[in-house]
Amino acid sequence: MSTGTKVLIGAGGVLVAWWLLPTWFILLVLVGVPVAGYLMLDDSQRRRLTGRRSLGS
Repeated sequence: MSTGTKVLIGAGGVLVAWWLLPTWFILLVLVGVPVAGYLMLDDSQRRRLTGRRSLGS
């Protein structure tokens, strides 16, 4: 599956969920899933992730 297809499926899922579920729940999921994913990383993976620098630095 291409990246564009994945993005379209994800966006469609968010729109349907936004229509069916309360707004506070959707915001909780949109914030909670990335935070949970970050917390599940190993210490070395977190260091690699936070060790990246932007183009300007």
